[in-house]
Amino acid sequence: MLLPTYAGTLEDYRLSPEPLTPRAPRVPLTRTAFAAAHVISDPLAERDPWAGRPAVDWDATLAFRHTLWDQGLGLAEAMDTAQRGMGVDWATARELIERTMREAKAHPMKPRVACGAGTDHKALDELTSVEAIIDAYRTQMDVIEAAGGQIILMATRALPALGAGPEEYARVYDTLIEESSAPVILHWLGDMFDPALTGYWGAQDIAAANGIVLDLIMRHAAKVDGIKISLLDQSHEEAFRAKLPSGVRLYTGDDFNYAPLIEGDGTHYSHALLGIFAAIAPAAAQALEALARGDSATYHALLAPTVPLSREIFKAPTRFYKAGIAFLSWLNGTQSHFIMPGGVHASREITHYAQVYRLADQARLLTRPDLAEARMRCLLAMHGIDG
Repeated sequence: MLLPTYAGTLEDYRLSPEPLTPRAPRVPLTRTAFAAAHVISDPLAERDPWAGRPAVDWDATLAFRHTLWDQGLGLAEAMDTAQRGMGVDWATARELIERTMREAKAHPMKPRVACGAGTDHKALDELTSVEAIIDAYRTQMDVIEAAGGQIILMATRALPALGAGPEEYARVYDTLIEESSAPVILHWLGDMFDPALTGYWGAQDIAAANGIVLDLIMRHAAKVDGIKISLLDQSHEEAFRAKLPSGVRLYTGDDFNYAPLIEGDGTHYSHALLGIFAAIAPAAAQALEALARGDSATYHALLAPTVPLSREIFKAPTRFYKAGIAFLSWLNGTQSHFIMPGGVHASREITHYAQVYRLADQARLLTRPDLAEARMRCLLAMHGIDG
């Protein structure tokens, strides 16, 4: 097959013969791993893809989640960059949370599911006070708790839009953490994922932001399960997790440096809450199994080839990464089409998709090679590339 390259040429490429086979773990995992899964569209039901509620193929969306649970992974549901803020509104997210939790409770492996609570059901011009922001969070937290999910307190665009300082952030988070019925997961999402979150925690300086967040966690250590950090900065994450109180976890959201962060430095390690794990589930699950066995060599042999793939999928503009997640889902047959809410499948170029195809193959992640090749040829033909 001829694939385009970043050099502007076409080069022949042949698939490798030995993809990984998805399977359940054979030993208990020693790291908690949440995969942030995407929503699969229903193209036949879609009528206005750039406005209103997206049309969701619920059967395919839930079936995809089962493939993750079957491999021993947990699920981060209705998350910001995976769904919200890029085509999935709160009404759809609420239905997704409720449907997913019913499926999770019936699944034989009883997977952990944590769900994103935010303020996105309200327009920014309705969130002009701390009290309004707190009330908006409460609405979504109540839905998650009623469904039986764990709460992830996602970052809200409303606080930076308000020009909030550290005191306002403290009022919001102190209130929400104490009102939750179970320990929550905090989320520190960098502006590379969402530019509207620049200056989150009321500080432009990273050191000042560290202090604000650590003070918050120290005040509520018994009610904070952990914090997900998505700043794509390995050294920052390592330094930050070393300061966390005992029992509070660091969930890496670093889709560039997850392998060494999850393995750890001998004293501290990170758990995972990652968008890329939805795309690399067989490698991720089997690597975590190897780590649980104390087999570091196999752990790195499985994960190392996934890192170039993840860096390609999460390249700038990073917020369009989920196009690569849906693309691989299509190649592997866990969805029947490559159409996304809001037309996000058009946010990346054909050369990018060709590189994702190559790198996924080299990471042994094209689990149905014949299907993947046929679908890649279809996409290439749509871009005027035959051969």
